[in-house]
Amino acid sequence: MAGSNFIDYVKFCSRSGSGGAGSAHFRREKFVPKGGPDGGDGGRGGHIILRGNSQLWTLLHLKYRKHVIAGNGEGGSGARKKGSDGKDEILEVPLGTIAKDAETGEFRGEIAEDGQEMILTPGGRGGLGNDHFKTSTNQAPRYAQPGESGIEEWIVLELKLLADVGLVGFPNAGKSTLLSVVSAAKPEIANYPFTTLVPNLGVVSYRNYKSFVMADMPGLIAGASEGKGLGHRFLRHIERNSILLFLIPADSDNIKHDYEVLLKELGKYNPEMLDKKRLLAVSKSDLLDDELKELIQKELPPEMNPIFISSVSNSGISSLKDRIWKELNN
Repeated sequence: MAGSNFIDYVKFCSRSGSGGAGSAHFRREKFVPKGGPDGGDGGRGGHIILRGNSQLWTLLHLKYRKHVIAGNGEGGSGARKKGSDGKDEILEVPLGTIAKDAETGEFRGEIAEDGQEMILTPGGRGGLGNDHFKTSTNQAPRYAQPGESGIEEWIVLELKLLADVGLVGFPNAGKSTLLSVVSAAKPEIANYPFTTLVPNLGVVSYRNYKSFVMADMPGLIAGASEGKGLGHRFLRHIERNSILLFLIPADSDNIKHDYEVLLKELGKYNPEMLDKKRLLAVSKSDLLDDELKELIQKELPPEMNPIFISSVSNSGISSLKDRIWKELNN
C-alpha cells in the first residue's frame, strides 16, 4: 500500500434526490367523460448509500469526489401510475468506515461487514396523487402532494483499520521491521523516527495454513492523545484491533516507563482501549544476554510476561506467533 495512496479521511457534500410530485389527474376516456381522480404518486428521491467492500483498504477512490448527488424521483401520472424512483448513489467503502456529520460531529453509522448497506442521506418522499384525497364529500380533488425535497449535508468518512493485532510503540521501535519479517508486507524501514507515516497491514502465516492480520501503526509519542506527533490521526486505527502488541526496544533507558507512557496515551484517547488484550514484546533483544533479560522481567509486572524477539536474527518470532494465536483464540 503506497503511502501517498492511503487515505483514511474524506469530506464531501452529500445531496439526496427530491421526491416526484403526485399527479392531480382525472380519468378521461371515450365513454367515461367524467371519471374520478386517478393521479399516481411521485417516485421517491434517490438515496446516498454506503456499502461495505472487503476488497477495499483505503478511501482513496472518494478523495476527489467533493459532491455526491443522487437522482430526483419522477412525477406520478394518470391511471394511478407511480413515478420512477430517483437513482441511488452507492459509495463502496472499506470495512471499518464510520460516517459523521461534518458540522456537528454526530455519529451516523459504521460499516463493519462485506455487503452491509447503510442509507447515509435519505431521498425525499414522493408526493401522493389526488386519488388518495377523494372522499364521499369531495369526490373530485384537484390537488396532489408535491414531492419532498432532498437533503444536502456535509459528511465526513473516517476509516479505522480492522486488524487482529495492532503494533504499538514509540518511533523507531522496530515495528515495521517486525511486520516485514512475519508477513509479505514491505513497509518503509529506515533508522530515523517517523519512517512510518501511514498504517501498514500484513497477513501473518501461522501453522497449518492459518493466518492473522497485523497492523503496523505510526509511532506514538508522549502527548499523542492531545494530537502531538501524528496523534489523533492514527490513534483511531488502534481502536479496531483485537490485540495490542506493545513493542519496546531493548536499548530503551527504562522499558517499564516507556510501557506506562504508551498505556497512558491510549487511556487518555479512549479508556476502552485499556480493556483490550495486551502483549509486550522487547525488540532488538539480540543486544541482551540472559542476565539482562532476567533483570528486565523482574522490573515489569508479572502478568505482562514479556517476549524477547529479534527481527534481525529471527529469534523469538515463533514464540511470539504462538502467544498471539493463543490470545486470539482464547
